[in-house]
Amino acid sequence: MKDGGSIILNSSIAGVKGFPGTTVYSASKAAVRSFARTWTAELKGRIRVNVISPGTIDTAIFDDVPQEMKDSFVSIIPMARMGQPREIANAALFLASDDSSFVTGIEMFVDGGTAQI
Repeated sequence: MKDGGSIILNSSIAGVKGFPGTTVYSASKAAVRSFARTWTAELKGRIRVNVISPGTIDTAIFDDVPQEMKDSFVSIIPMARMGQPREIANAALFLASDDSSFVTGIEMFVDGGTAQI
């Protein structure tokens, strides 16, 4: 890596969306975004700081979730499907690589467009 390195923080779309029943979780995820902004300013020129905010990702946590509940989650995703873990990994690899050498201070939503509408 040409610069001093990269910090990639994990947040969630809950940090920017108002989902009922997620007050404390959402506030903590919004704080992660604030950390990234501050660290980007404090570490400028030395370390890049970015945030990945996943949406609904098809992981083992959904194994015992009823299909109608899964369908409810999918209904708010513009791409009409859950994300795959490899899609989060690919975003992290991009942000950690030299391909993103001029990217810092961003929040990358890997959520099928959910946070954008």
